[in-house]
Amino acid sequence: MLSLLINWLRACWKPFSNLYPWEGPGAFGRQDGLLWYKDSGQHVNGEFSMAVMQANRLLEDQIQIESGSLSSLDSGPFGTFVGVYDGHGGPEAAQYIANHLFNHIKKFTAEQKSMSGDVIKKAIQATEDGFLALVSTEWPVKPQLAAVGSCCLIGVVCGGKIYVANIGDSRAVLGRLVRATAEVLAIQISAEHSASIESVRQELHALHPDDSQIVILKHNVWRVKGLIQISRSIGDAYLKKAEFHTDRLYAKFRLRETFNMPIISAMPSISEQNVHPDDLFLIFASDGLWDHISNQDAVSFVQNHQHKGVARMLVKAALKIVAKRREMRYSDLQKIDRGIRRHFHDDITVIVLFLDSNLVSTALKPNPCSIPAGGISHALHYT
Repeated sequence: MLSLLINWLRACWKPFSNLYPWEGPGAFGRQDGLLWYKDSGQHVNGEFSMAVMQANRLLEDQIQIESGSLSSLDSGPFGTFVGVYDGHGGPEAAQYIANHLFNHIKKFTAEQKSMSGDVIKKAIQATEDGFLALVSTEWPVKPQLAAVGSCCLIGVVCGGKIYVANIGDSRAVLGRLVRATAEVLAIQISAEHSASIESVRQELHALHPDDSQIVILKHNVWRVKGLIQISRSIGDAYLKKAEFHTDRLYAKFRLRETFNMPIISAMPSISEQNVHPDDLFLIFASDGLWDHISNQDAVSFVQNHQHKGVARMLVKAALKIVAKRREMRYSDLQKIDRGIRRHFHDDITVIVLFLDSNLVSTALKPNPCSIPAGGISHALHYT
């Protein structure tokens, strides 16, 4: 059966050869079963490696890297944009972010003539507004789109600074060399919005003081209104606008009572810091990775392996941990198909962005690199 599917894919992607490589400028990647990866590429500030492992029936994660001008103006500023979009309820929100967010970044950067946290915040809000407008348009024919959402983690390296914005429970971790010990320290540079975190639950109670059921422990998992683990997302219109919370939704998404203010938001947590000479690399990943590997273990893994293929190897390291916990062989886990695989682990998305201090400090116009997320959908959804 698998060989038939692979042959079918090869027929669909005729121009591509072994494991579907995209060669040349902007080369896209390779596929091996449910794993998509690009082992190595060059961005403005160094090298990168990226990988996506599918577990859901439809891939709900999206991944993106854009390097070159971060503005709609050719004059720049120049840098690297990274996006990890972890969807839930369906792939539509993550795909929408992948298709629109970077364009908004370029628009607002051009208007401001520089990169900033404010540019990122405006771009995220414009993306949220656009997707909610799409939900409204599609409501008569596709009401379930109101229950689709996505986490959104982005990173921008530009002008000697690192900007990170996060909505949801994906994570960005910096690997920094400690010269005194020659160790590489893991530094988390993103804030998460998961109801499993006590401070997030406190924030929700403060925002909704009259709702004692704003956070519910359900099946040993903290959930907002007993429905969703994250307190911030793009999409999830049914928890933001009461007009979408009707009996047209599946029963599992409906609350007993109506609401007058949004239950969750799309407000990002944004950080900004200067690139330190000892900053070696950044790991951007969905919670599918962090569910199984700690920040320090991930950083140590990257430091102890060659750059080429390290994202793919990090994904496989996480899968081996999954197999060990389930008391099964890694080879047997690999045989489990998408959909059923979700009972063992989530979609896993990883980008490792290496930082070359010599390149970070230059302002020369680079050769652009663009790996949009949409192509991964075509590669993985239909395998």
